[in-house]
Amino acid sequence: MTGSEESQAFRLAYVPGVTPAKWVRIWNERLPDIPLNLLAVPAAEASDVLRAGGADAGLVRLPVDRTFFSAIPLYAETTVVVVPKDHVITAADEVTVEVLADEVLFHPLDDVFDWDRPPGEPAFERPATTEDAVELVAAGVGLLVVPQSLARLYHRKDLTYRPLADGPESSVALAWPEEATTDLVEDFIGIVRGRTVNSSRGRRAAAPETKGKAGDTTGARRKPTAAKANGKTTGKSAGRNPRAGSDVSKGAKRRKPRRRA
Repeated sequence: MTGSEESQAFRLAYVPGVTPAKWVRIWNERLPDIPLNLLAVPAAEASDVLRAGGADAGLVRLPVDRTFFSAIPLYAETTVVVVPKDHVITAADEVTVEVLADEVLFHPLDDVFDWDRPPGEPAFERPATTEDAVELVAAGVGLLVVPQSLARLYHRKDLTYRPLADGPESSVALAWPEEATTDLVEDFIGIVRGRTVNSSRGRRAAAPETKGKAGDTTGARRKPTAAKANGKTTGKSAGRNPRAGSDVSKGAKRRKPRRRA
């Protein structure tokens, strides 16, 4: 890592409903000298922030412009319908789009789903934000379909939600400008992909061993000698031919002593 990288921070944008705490914790453990700065942005503005260089990467909702951004899908959320606690829908554990046909459903301007209009009856107006739509649901004038994380984020005691079995999905991804894939971005990619600190795919992987020089204990192992390869020790005595010595002694045994006259 260069000195300039060590002195800078990594800027991570994230949209409502996304919780980056786990990845931030791992970052702080692995790179304690490089601050990770979080930037909360509306879902509709996340791409613009990344394009303008306001953040190095972002936890955003798909889709994104893949001609400009690189993206790694992380997970798909459960879709739910937000209703008042006394609504008839609460009697079911799960509902379908068909059940919502006669209900007024809000379609906020910052809706994260890629549909022209939600099912059911359209509301008298489109709320500016999902948070505003939740307030209208609490007033009893309609329902709202959102990812489960947003239902939890804007939770109210007088509201609840039920899974929507056949509703659209919202997927969360890590995205960044493809031409700005820095070493710090690579570090964060490794974290969200679950790589260990010593992973061979990470940029911090240990370098391969190099050939050693005289006195270099970290160099490559020397090739064992033939004697060592055969499991024998070396030394001056190893210069003798044990086989030759054995043949001589055998020959001596075959000689017959001369008889005295």
